[in-house]
Amino acid sequence: MAESFEEVLLSNDVEKLNELKRWLFEENIRLELRQKEINDLHKKFLDERVQFVEEMKQINLRNVKERKRLKDEEKFFDKKMEILQSGFAALEADRKKFAKEKLAYEAERKVRSDYYDEEFSMNLSGSLFAGVTNPLALKKRYRDLLKIFHPDNLCGDTNMVTIINKEYEKLKNEIDYPFRSAK
Repeated sequence: MAESFEEVLLSNDVEKLNELKRWLFEENIRLELRQKEINDLHKKFLDERVQFVEEMKQINLRNVKERKRLKDEEKFFDKKMEILQSGFAALEADRKKFAKEKLAYEAERKVRSDYYDEEFSMNLSGSLFAGVTNPLALKKRYRDLLKIFHPDNLCGDTNMVTIINKEYEKLKNEIDYPFRSAK
């Protein structure tokens, strides 16, 4: 359209007026379609906005739940750690107590081992070789006692072996051997 809208109206040309009407009608339809598209897009936008808000609420709810769960797990972990630390402290206290008891036991054992004096060994040796009157019985008892108290054995005791050896030598000299008189 080369002419302006006012010129066509003033010209009273029916053909130009019809063409202008047709153009206005097409333009009106185009604008209505465009308006409908805009309204549809606006409605779609509002629906998506509502959906987005709903999704955000759900995400926030999950977020809150997850934070609470993490906080609970952190508390649980802290309690476990506290229990472990108290357990380790108790173990350390028990270890120290055991070490003190061990030192006390070793000191007592040393005192007891010092108690193996001559008088005690005499009483003990008398009971070890009690009832032995001949050389063969003395030798057999000596071997049996060494099998029991030898230091290589589980129940072995060096002090006991020295007591057994001393008593054996003493009794061997006291008991008359038949082989000695033949010499």
